Amino acid sequence: MAVQLDPSDLKPTIARLKRARGQLDGVIRMLEEGRDCEEVVTQVAAVSKAIDRAGFAVIATGMRTCLAQDSDGSAVDSARLERMFLSLS
Repeated sequence: MAVQLDPSDLKPTIARLKRARGQLDGVIRMLEEGRDCEEVVTQVAAVSKAIDRAGFAVIATGMRTCLAQDSDGSAVDSARLERMFLSLS
C-alpha cells in the first residue's frame, strides 16, 4: 500500500531539512577553509541528527496517514514499516 504524503503535514520537517542543508553548506565551507577537526565533526553530527529526525518525522507522518486511511490495520505492511525505520539506523 503506497502512502501519499501531504506536504502541508510536513512543513516543519521541510523546514528542518532546509536548515540542515544550510548547515551542510557550512560544513563544506569549514572543510574548504581547513577548520579545526573537532569543530567540523561537531557540525557534521548536528547535520546528521537533523536529517535522522526528519526521516523519523516522515515515517511517523506516513504511519498516521496510513492508519487513518486503514483504521483496522488490514492493509498495513508492518515489515515494510520496520524496514523504513531500520533504514535510518
